[in-house]
Amino acid sequence: MAKSSDWFVYILQCADDSLYTGITTDPERRLIEHNAEKSVTKYTRARQPVAMVYQESVKSRSLAGQREAQIKALSRIQKQALIEENL
Repeated sequence: MAKSSDWFVYILQCADDSLYTGITTDPERRLIEHNAEKSVTKYTRARQPVAMVYQESVKSRSLAGQREAQIKALSRIQKQALIEENL
């Protein structure tokens, strides 16, 4: 079980089938924000609704940012494999 101080790296699948990667301390709240009428990100605001298809817990914001960069560097096929491994 994740501690409240943990950070999460997540992947969203958008309505246009694109994938969005981000970090947060609260995945449930962040998903609600991404699906809000005034979404926190311009990218997801134009591609709603979005669904969280992947998340992993990391110990710090620094590690979350590093992992986010690693995931963003993956190809779409590699991201899909990561998502499928964790279903």
